[in-house]
Amino acid sequence: MYAKFYKLRKEPFNVTPDPTFLYLSSSHKEAIAALLYGIKSRKGFIAILGEVGTGKTTIVRTYLNSINRGTIKLIYLFNPNLTFNALLRDLLAEFDVKPASDESNKMIAQLHRCLIDQYRKGRNVTLIIDEAQNMPLPTLESLRMLSNLETTREKLLQIVLVGQPELEAMLVRHELRQLRNRIALLAKIHPLSEKESLDYIQSRVDKVSMKKNNRLFTNEALRLIVKRAQGIPRTINILCDNALVTGYGYQASVITAGIVKEIIADREGRRLPRRNALVNAIGILGLLAGLYWIITLLARQLEKLI
Repeated sequence: MYAKFYKLRKEPFNVTPDPTFLYLSSSHKEAIAALLYGIKSRKGFIAILGEVGTGKTTIVRTYLNSINRGTIKLIYLFNPNLTFNALLRDLLAEFDVKPASDESNKMIAQLHRCLIDQYRKGRNVTLIIDEAQNMPLPTLESLRMLSNLETTREKLLQIVLVGQPELEAMLVRHELRQLRNRIALLAKIHPLSEKESLDYIQSRVDKVSMKKNNRLFTNEALRLIVKRAQGIPRTINILCDNALVTGYGYQASVITAGIVKEIIADREGRRLPRRNALVNAIGILGLLAGLYWIITLLARQLEKLI
């Protein structure tokens, strides 16, 4: 919509997790390193924690884009709200195996045979559980049994728990202590600092800009965006995208603090006076039309008097 106007190849602030725009703060680097090292070294359980919108899914997708699918058998669980038995059935389905029984022990034995077969083929089976904080407590507690699927030296199944801070609160519960003790690597993704937030915005612009040093925002506009976003990348994206859409509507060559204040007010349900160039132009034309009508009327009155 606004990309061509602002000399961009495409819109840089979409909220979908796009690895193309990956920005690595120190905590993002730690998270992706935990994935790379933990899975390659067959560490078993890995946990990636972070607030909503901090970039957990982007980190996971970046990892997925980097792996060799010939050596890693990946299972991505989008909906973790499952019983343990339902989870086992889903895992067996990934290997085209029909459960021989509804008993969890027998399904685990079947899964063990599948993992041994993959291990002999040189493949590392990895289960990524997204939004893991939504997994029922009994299912989370039972996950520890899958860590027993191993050779004498290595884990046959790597399990990555990706979740919000609520997951961390669940892991400290007494009934999950055995699972917690099995987590080999835990990385937390933190909100961006003020400097990181500014770097993040400019890095996304630079990746798609058709000209060098494309400064789309005034310093004051950036300050307002960063302050309102509180270091959450998704919020930064939403504010920047809305500001550019509004700026395009006003045909503004640069996003000013006034535009940012307007879109923040809209998001908070407040209203600010809008200084739309088109509205101002229409107002001026209306004033001129009114003056013309008055002058025409006076001229006719003068003609009658003469």
